Amino acid sequence: MPTVSVGGEVRELSLIEVLLRAEDLSALSCATPGEGVALVDYLLGICFAAQIFPASTDEWRDWVTGEHKLDDVAAWLADQPSDDWDLFHPVKPLGQSSMLAPLMDEFGTGPAQLVLEHVGDYSQFFDHHHLQHPDRLPAAAAFRALLTQHVYGLAGRARVSGKALGAKLTNLSAGRLQGRIRVVVQGRTVGDTLRLNLYPAAKGEAGRFNTSWTTSDFPRREFRTKPPGRATSGPADLHSYLGRSVLLRPAVDGDTVSVDRVLIGAGELLSLDPERDVEDAVFRAMANGQLKPLWPSPTRALWRDAHALYTAARDAETGLFGRLRSLSFPQDGAGPPCMLWAVGLIANKTLAVAWTDGYFPYAPSQGEALCDASRQGSHIAEHVARALERSAYVAWKIVYPNPKPADRAAQQARFDARREFWPAAEEPFEQLLDETARGEPVPLSLLDYAHELRRRAEDFLKQRLDSLPRNDNGHHARARAEARFQADMADPKAPAQLRGETHT
Repeated sequence: MPTVSVGGEVRELSLIEVLLRAEDLSALSCATPGEGVALVDYLLGICFAAQIFPASTDEWRDWVTGEHKLDDVAAWLADQPSDDWDLFHPVKPLGQSSMLAPLMDEFGTGPAQLVLEHVGDYSQFFDHHHLQHPDRLPAAAAFRALLTQHVYGLAGRARVSGKALGAKLTNLSAGRLQGRIRVVVQGRTVGDTLRLNLYPAAKGEAGRFNTSWTTSDFPRREFRTKPPGRATSGPADLHSYLGRSVLLRPAVDGDTVSVDRVLIGAGELLSLDPERDVEDAVFRAMANGQLKPLWPSPTRALWRDAHALYTAARDAETGLFGRLRSLSFPQDGAGPPCMLWAVGLIANKTLAVAWTDGYFPYAPSQGEALCDASRQGSHIAEHVARALERSAYVAWKIVYPNPKPADRAAQQARFDARREFWPAAEEPFEQLLDETARGEPVPLSLLDYAHELRRRAEDFLKQRLDSLPRNDNGHHARARAEARFQADMADPKAPAQLRGETHT
């Protein structure tokens, strides 16, 4: 049986053990945010497959506030045929395709290819792990990496010949969550997290659970031609879909089972129903006016868009955020009752670059205040960052009066403190949200937050200007740059909190 790593535990737990102890475990511990999301999704799929999910929003609310037990899910899983949940079954391996077996010897690679962060574009080595990297992967880690591939796998070409099973086998499609931010509501226990993210299935139909490529009551795609995306049969199908055709080869050493070779090909193509299959998505308008789910950015940390999450939580009438607004939690002084965990994968075409995630406290009773605090907090940070950029420009103009156009970016970056400011601004922003979720007055919290951001920005600017020459020109550039920054802080158009005012 595949196992999962659980925070605070010395040993790893099986899926059944996690479900049985869901009320005692604070969180799941995974190597990456994407792996954590994939594991939560899989557990949700098991809940739906077991027919343990609320029938309505009212029942969902009762489940969450009444801490509805999930023991029946564990009992259902324990009663399933062991062959259906065997990661290394010769015909129907869990989450895999035994159709790839004839190709394993010729095209299989080292297990590093299974780990999304190691393999780059599936053809080249990345993160110092070559595709033939010989280290074996423990079975439990391989299972979690497999789940991550299914939901976050990148587009591109696999290292498999198209002659055997079809050319389309080598054309990898992007996973269901690739390219957008997935929002998971985290409670104080694993049980809370599962209940918060379960939802009423459309028409009460959970749909099929995908245990293997070769066990199903509907035909899987073949690889001679590219088929159209199929509609999901329900949430059990959605949360367990096989975004990759994968095969893992086991290696047994005494009582230890690991993976020594893997093979990855194209997977299922889904046609997602925006009303049913992406209910956690936070939609934002693009430049052309079209709505697009919030996407991961390589240049903009997720906390800077926290106001988008809180706006959805304030305004949504349906879906995940619509249900959250209807909750009522007692004020027990133990902090916010739940967190909005936002996760995305940043990729450069077919290359995985980095995970981006953020934890944002949420209390339904403070929904409007959190929306206001996050929006104004982001606005304040943006203004301070623009002031730092303008100060850098002033210093640059004085120090480099006749620059070559090609040199401007590097020269101005010498004095630009935004690189230090943005990471340093995240902690005060998180404190602002935490205070707001606990019921602290937003105007006073914003005033403290703005003061802290201004103080840090001034320090970073001084450090950057320390590189100026110790002569008249350097002293002049420092004085003008610092004056520019202070003028921007005092500007009537600046956020009131930066001027020491509590009103907006």
